[in-house]
Amino acid sequence: MYEEPTRRVVITGLGSVSGIGIGKAEFLAGLRSGKSAAKPITAFDTEGFEHTTACEITDFDPAHWIENLDPGTLGRASQFSVAAARMAVADGGLDEDRLRAAPSLVSIGTTDGEARDLDQLVETEVRQGPEHMDPALARRVPAGRLSAAVAREFGLRRVEAVTLPTACAAGNYAIGYGFDAIRSGDVEYALCGGADALCRKTFTGFYRLGTIAPEKCRPFDVDRKGILTGEGAGVLLMESLESALARGARIYAEVLGYGLNCDAHHPVAPHQDSVAHCMRLALENAGIEPGEVDFISAHGTGTKANDVTEAGAIRQVFEVPPRTVSIKSMIGHTMGAASALAAVGCALALTEGFIPPTINHERTDPEVALDCVPNHAVEAELRVVQNNGLAFGGNNAVVIFGRWEPERTGAPA
Repeated sequence: MYEEPTRRVVITGLGSVSGIGIGKAEFLAGLRSGKSAAKPITAFDTEGFEHTTACEITDFDPAHWIENLDPGTLGRASQFSVAAARMAVADGGLDEDRLRAAPSLVSIGTTDGEARDLDQLVETEVRQGPEHMDPALARRVPAGRLSAAVAREFGLRRVEAVTLPTACAAGNYAIGYGFDAIRSGDVEYALCGGADALCRKTFTGFYRLGTIAPEKCRPFDVDRKGILTGEGAGVLLMESLESALARGARIYAEVLGYGLNCDAHHPVAPHQDSVAHCMRLALENAGIEPGEVDFISAHGTGTKANDVTEAGAIRQVFEVPPRTVSIKSMIGHTMGAASALAAVGCALALTEGFIPPTINHERTDPEVALDCVPNHAVEAELRVVQNNGLAFGGNNAVVIFGRWEPERTGAPA
């Protein structure tokens, strides 16, 4: 007979690689101060593009973070995921022998995998011929390496390593996967999040759609011009509440529940009713009423199609919409890492008692009509936060996080 899972799931370690800071402390400082990662692109040749700004990471040294693997055998996105996982394990104070001995999960979401390496291979083939393509570079391309590399870095043997390619909602998908695995007792520890590297392919795709902003990402602003692409990784160390308490771990937040749906309504445009339905699924799964949510970390790309649709969906679910922010205004759209880095931000917000700002904001679009915490972080006592992830093809994923409390209404016993 099937029994409902009963274990509560908590976050005990945070790892972040972003344009506003590498590591928890820098990322937190960047969120609090409203730092912008926007700068001229150096990752690829931008000749022929009218707009050449992105949120590129220019101070990342993989050798500093990766201990057991040769960074040269990994693509940039895999380097990001391994580094963020290392940070999360260290931050959580989890002994690596203990991690290796327990059944575990590595779930990493992505949009592009190692498309940056694929860009280089294609360019070499076109300009010099296939005989000049680097086999070592080709071996770095498979997207499955984003999670497999994490397992190899820690020498994990009792592990499931899965890479989830659900585009810009993939980080939340990966967190939901880990939530189920821990709650059901399948694994003891889960390293969950998302990673992507800046690449010409994706920049060009958004550019051809007319959605690349000239200089700034301005979500919810009446004069917004579109997205800035970004890169990075966010990884959460997740475990059962029982495990965390037994080893005296610091608990950043509890994962209360999540919702997923895929409407396939349109290749790129979000569908308002479907987004609203996904939020309701997440709230129901978490045992949370809409009025209990203190703020929403929105998908908030800075395009009219997203901002107006997402705001409309929020108003369908929330009689009084909570404060709704977009950290993409600071770190850009990091694709598969987007909702994972936002999840790190949500955990820090719950722990530190603040709501990060939506920067570059001058005047809220009347069609949006939300309090987007413009330009400056605000101090706040937070109990429940919602993290939205929306993706092309109608892939939606929403995760609900809560401040850890010994007794919580709606939580499993």
